[in-house]
Order: sequence, then C-alpha cells, then structure tokens
Amino acid sequence: MPRNHRPGPPPRVSVIVPARDAMPGITRAVTSAMEQTLGLSRLDIIAVDDGSADGTAEELDRLAADCPSLHVVRNPHPCRGGTGGPRNTGLARATGDFVFFLDADARLAPDALRRMVAMADQNGTDVVLGKMVSPDGRGVPKAVFRHNQLRTDIHSSHAYASLEPCKLFRRSLIERLRLRFPAHLRHGEGKPFTAAAYLNASGISVVADYDCYHLGPNRDRAAPGLAERVEAMRPLFETAARHTRAGARRDAVMRHHIRRELCPALRALPREDETEVRERFLPELRRWALAHCSDALFPTLTAPERLMVHLLRTGRYEDLLSVVRNAKRDARCGHLVEKGSVYWLHPFFRDPDAEVPDACFDVTDRLPVHHHLAGAGWHGRSTLRVRGRAAIDGLEADPEEDRAELVLRRREARDEVRIPVEATAENDPAQFEADVDIATADGGSPLRPGVWDVFLDVRAQGISRTVRFGNRHDDLLDIGTARRVVAAGPGLRARVTPYFTSPYRNLSLDIGPAPRGAPCEVTEAVWHPSDKGTLVVAGRLLPPGTPARGRMLRLRAEHTDGRVHDHPVRFAAGHPAGAFTARLPVRDLGRGRWTVTLAVVAPGGQGAGRNAPAAPVPPPARLPGARWVRRGRPYYAKPLMGRGEVTLELRVAPVRLLAAVRNRLRLS
Repeated sequence: MPRNHRPGPPPRVSVIVPARDAMPGITRAVTSAMEQTLGLSRLDIIAVDDGSADGTAEELDRLAADCPSLHVVRNPHPCRGGTGGPRNTGLARATGDFVFFLDADARLAPDALRRMVAMADQNGTDVVLGKMVSPDGRGVPKAVFRHNQLRTDIHSSHAYASLEPCKLFRRSLIERLRLRFPAHLRHGEGKPFTAAAYLNASGISVVADYDCYHLGPNRDRAAPGLAERVEAMRPLFETAARHTRAGARRDAVMRHHIRRELCPALRALPREDETEVRERFLPELRRWALAHCSDALFPTLTAPERLMVHLLRTGRYEDLLSVVRNAKRDARCGHLVEKGSVYWLHPFFRDPDAEVPDACFDVTDRLPVHHHLAGAGWHGRSTLRVRGRAAIDGLEADPEEDRAELVLRRREARDEVRIPVEATAENDPAQFEADVDIATADGGSPLRPGVWDVFLDVRAQGISRTVRFGNRHDDLLDIGTARRVVAAGPGLRARVTPYFTSPYRNLSLDIGPAPRGAPCEVTEAVWHPSDKGTLVVAGRLLPPGTPARGRMLRLRAEHTDGRVHDHPVRFAAGHPAGAFTARLPVRDLGRGRWTVTLAVVAPGGQGAGRNAPAAPVPPPARLPGARWVRRGRPYYAKPLMGRGEVTLELRVAPVRLLAAVRNRLRLS
C-alpha cells in the first residue's frame, strides 16, 4: 500500500526527524516521539537517514521493527547542505494535521505534543511554540516562554526571537504557502521556513508551563564563516520582504534581522580576508542595508549599529572597518550632554572629515535607568506612600533642578497623573518617596476606577527618561498586603489593590468601588505555622478608622449543604483602625466544599444567620494546601482557585492513599 494512503483517519502529528551520523542521540530522540501521551495511533514518525555511516540507519531499522508508526526513509546520497534536504523529504511524506520537526540530538517531553495540539485546536492557531530547555545551560529563548499565550502574533510577543523550526506547524499552512527548507544551506536553514510560517499564520500559541523540547548536549561545532552567514541571511531578508508590506510591521521584522544577522556579520569583517570582504561581501550587505533599513527603522537601532549601517549605506568601507576594529576602545569614550540630548563621543562625532550626522551618536533614549522599589504602604487614611531609588546611568542629578515624578497612566484611557517625588537622603539624591493620595491625586479629585500602571519620569541634567516601575524590588516585598479600602472623597470609598503585573512584575494599582455593605476587609490569609489545618485571617473594619467597640465579627465557613461554622474574631487592643485576626480550624470541618467569609454579629448574638452582612475572604495568590491526620487517616484542605472566585473556597477531603503513592512514584 502506498505510504500516503495508510488505512484509518490521518494522524494528528507527523514528527520529522532528520538524521546523519546521529548516534547515540537518535535513539533517545525517536523514543521520545514514540512515548508521547498523544498516542502512537495518532502519530506519524518519519525518520530520514541522510547517508549515515555510524550505525544510525541500523538503529532506526531496529526501532521501526517494533513500531508501525515509525517509518524510515533512507537517502543514500547525502544532501550538500544541512538538515533542510532531509526535512523536505519528510515533508513530502507527511500526512498529519500538524508537523513537528525534531532534531536527532534532542527529545520531546512525554506530554509535549498532546499539550501543543490541544493549544492549537482550542485556539485555531497555525504555529505552537513549546517551551525549550537546555541540559547544559546553552542559550534558549526565555522572554517568549514567560507565560502561556493562547493566541498571539509576532508583533505582540517575543516569538520572532525563536526562529528554529522545532515547533508545531499546521500542515495546511505549510502546503498553502508551499514552504520548504533551503536544501543548500549548512547554517540557519530552518529560519526562513519558520519566519514565513510566522508571518502568514492565522495565530501563534505558546505553551510555557511545561518543558516541551529538550535540546541535545552542546557539541563543539565550528562557528560559521562569513560566507555561510551571508548565504544564510539572503533568504531571510527575501522572506521578510516577500511576506510583509512596507510600513511599521515590516520595519519590526527587518529590525530583528538587521540587529541579529547584519550587524554581527559586520562585526566579523576584520576576521576575513580583506580583499574578499571588499569585493564579495560588502557590496551585497550594502544592498540589503539600502533596501531594508528604512528611515523609520534607522533611529530604533543602537548608536553603534546606526554608525555601522550609515557607513555601510554610504559605501565608506574603510571607515566601517576602522569602526569595527576599534569598537571596544571607542565604547568607553564617554558622553556629551547638550540641549536636552546625550551624544556618544565617538572619534567620528562632529569630525568634519568624517561627515557623520549627529543622529548616529544620539543615545538619549538609550541611557539605562537604574531603579528599585523599596516599599509601598499606607500613610494616613487614603495616601499610598511609594519608596524607592532611581537614577539615569552616567548622569548626576541636581536635587534642586532635576525633580523626578511618579507617573500613573490608566489603561485603555488617556488619563495621566503626575506626582512629584521627594528626595529622602542628602547623601543619595536617587532615594525618593512619593505620596499617592487616592482622594485628591487627579488634580484635587479622586483617581478614577480602573487599572493604573506606575511609571517613573527620571531627570538629570535636563534629560528626561520615563520607565515602567516596580519590576526590580526587594525579594521579600509582598505588595499584596497593601490592599485596602480607603476614603476617596466625601461619602466615597474605593478599593485599592497594588499588585505586580504578570509576567514582567511591574507595579500597578487596581482601583474600584468598595464592596457595598461589607463590614470589613481582609489583608491576609495564611496557614498557622505550627498548628496544621488552622487558617489565620487578618483584616480591618470598614470604613477605615471604625473603632472595634460595639462591633462583633465571626469568621464563617459555610458548606454547600448549608452547614455553618462561626468562629470568634479578636481585635487588636487599642488599634485605631479596627485591626483583627481570626482562626478557622479547618481540620474540624467535614468533607466537602466550604466558603469562607467574615460576618457581622450584632451584640447579643443577633445577625448570626445567613443574611448577616458579610465580607469575602479573597483567595490568596500563594496559599498552598494543608494536611493533617484525623482518627488515624490523613486529610487535606485545598484552596479552589482559577475560576474567578471572589471569596476563598476550600475543598476538604481524606487523602486517597493509592493515588498519593502513584503521584509520588511518577514524580520520582
């Protein structure tokens, strides 16, 4: 029966494994595909032996003898290039809904393909990136794998920084574009294929919560020469130009290739034969710089990159080679501050013989800002005091002239509020604090409801740099403890929740209306450190400043069947804000699901029923489960999270010993 007409439904994934003298890693690579939880019946594994002479062919035959889903294709005449030719051979035989390219020295984690296929199916995406890891610290993309992304594109994510083809591609996309690998390339042959797929995909997904793809050991491979690098760049620029339209989106793609391929090639020029460089490489590199580095793209490059590209575009090869040779020395030349701009004092700067425009040396928007969030806490009834440190690298600020500002910007709106910061240390003008009064910050009015992102406008010597603030902070800083309901004007109350964004951990403020009728707010919920199975809840009365006298609270656990357990609340003696703590002995609750709230009880016990005013106990972000032993049997309590709960819910149940043993064995 012909290969492309196997009985039954088509497989979900065709895994293509190119191999040339790949022992012993090929065994692990192919076995990792065979052991996928997706199931062998849903896989089509195509191993292409490209003229191996080390036993790879025999090993593939041995593996295929016991696996009907593994098909070995033998190429007795090795391709001149790298893995592009064997991958094309595999593509011609692929029948799966998706295609995954697995290198012969890498391996797939057991659940990788199932997760990636599910991600593509659920979101209708054409390309899925599975998290890549390296056993020996070799560089792998990190930014794109900070969190799962259900549906994105190259302009909204860092996906384009990962152009290796070890990804899941929808085969209909490949066939519609007639994508194939450049068979003649020995270096970077997978990048044009992946770039074309990215640029035409209906959507891209990212699986970041599971280590999908494990790279092989880092073998010592000779670095490609300039001739190979230039040859590999040619199809990249052609692909980017063919699949994009002139404008900002094309510039974003071209900027990547200019910074990642063109500029590193220019830095490698002194290591090559000078005659060949001048006659063969520089003319082609110049054509690319003229064709693909637009006037809008040029300023987005760094100053050293701008200088090299300018000299290349103007055909000044001798000056370009001089700049490259002396790059390390010239990087330490210092800066000139002039009329609100900062310039790199390179030897060519304002040299009348060099005739290089000042724009090539402008580093104003590139100066690093060193900043650190030291803390955020409440000062008074409605003022959040933010403390930190900030300075522009290489520029000394004048405390009298260079006054920094905290900048609050409301998402999905054009609202911006600026709050002056005050220096707090005479010997260190970079230390500051800023008071954000929720009731008056917006020109005397309260901050409007919404999410306000926090920025810093840092100034020095007439230079202003605005940066996102908060991602560098003390390791033990828990901003969530600053959540509070505050007075936001006459008769108005607002719920203010400072938090760190995901995944970049910047500071933001979520401002919304206070819960109506809630008698109090919760600031913390943790398990007791020594009494297992006891939940400790801390909070304060509402409105802020309400005295504890005459007020009675109960920490309440309510079962889904209507059972209610109330437990006393203790107020801090003499505390002006009505601070309290309460303990909930979860270990004494019966099995099932329990909702945790705080309820008002009137003097004499009235109001203890279900209709008493209640405040939610918000689900903590990092509350683990708890275990204890009751009558010789282990029990557990697990917080229920991730379904939009407004108050804490706990599932209490006995531990299933057999399942626990199985989990332990699997993890070991």
